[in-house]
Amino acid sequence: MTKFHRAFVALGANLDDPAAQLAAAVKALGELPHTTLVACSRFYASAPVGYADQPDFVNAVAAVDTGLTPDELLQGLLQIEAAQGRERTFRNAPRTLDLDVLLYDSITRNDAHLVIPHPRMHERAFVLVPLAEIAPDTVIPGLGPVTAFLGKVASQTLHPLG
Repeated sequence: MTKFHRAFVALGANLDDPAAQLAAAVKALGELPHTTLVACSRFYASAPVGYADQPDFVNAVAAVDTGLTPDELLQGLLQIEAAQGRERTFRNAPRTLDLDVLLYDSITRNDAHLVIPHPRMHERAFVLVPLAEIAPDTVIPGLGPVTAFLGKVASQTLHPLG
């Protein structure tokens, strides 16, 4: 019998109808092998971080129960990105879709391919607010409860869509 793990995935897009890109990605997450979509936050508009000369982003966080390993989940996310036209031109560039593994159970991992928990997730309102919406009791391994960081990102502008 397959053991399932709870993982949280950040979704972001700012090109080619970003809300539609996220909706398609959410559907694709639920179609990954041995994976069930458990929840998805509302979509939020947020200003770009790092490289500012680009359109605002649409962001969300999804929870999945998966029998995939962290590496298999990452490969599935990369395939979804590629299928939706993701091009990696430069760091923080505009994109059709960005999918990141935020958390996978309570593991911590830091290697060349994957860092869990996702670095800087506790510094980004566009991650914390949607994550707290669908899983307010979540703890970021090594850092603490998601809700403990919400006040620290309150100055970052985030607008729910729809």
